[in-house]
Amino acid sequence: MKDAFGTPYTNDANDLKYMQLAIEEANKSIPAPQAYCVGAVLVSGEGKVLSTGYSREIMGNTHAEECALAKLDTNSMDLTHATLYTTMEPCSIRLSGNRSCTSRIIEAKLKRVVLGVREPPNLVNCEGIQLLEKEGIQVLIVPNVEEACLAPNQHILSKKK
Repeated sequence: MKDAFGTPYTNDANDLKYMQLAIEEANKSIPAPQAYCVGAVLVSGEGKVLSTGYSREIMGNTHAEECALAKLDTNSMDLTHATLYTTMEPCSIRLSGNRSCTSRIIEAKLKRVVLGVREPPNLVNCEGIQLLEKEGIQVLIVPNVEEACLAPNQHILSKKK
């Protein structure tokens, strides 16, 4: 099955397990007026959690995926068999002007990203999935976790446009 935009769903039990960890990370995020609360978990091809991250965990308006990658020496590690689990579509543009998470994922040479929800259009028009797929990175969505992934983001989602 695929979502309305053609991105395939995953029903793999391990994908759900690691997405639940990413949701736990997202719930650690302190809400910020113009930023989502996202969680990320980077898992090796053998199923070992390599690192985790959540929005603004590290100083400097950092995103969850950025935090998870920053905790590793991605230049000396082979991450081609690793999977990044993230509660929300990796950003393709940053309002802060910082480098996007999509570009960081591509540079780290990850080949698989599993997400909980597409980025809502409240802040920017995100094209993370398209950019990742264009680079040959497999993108999958875990079904039935949307509510849990969006729950820490009510500070943005509840605002009237």
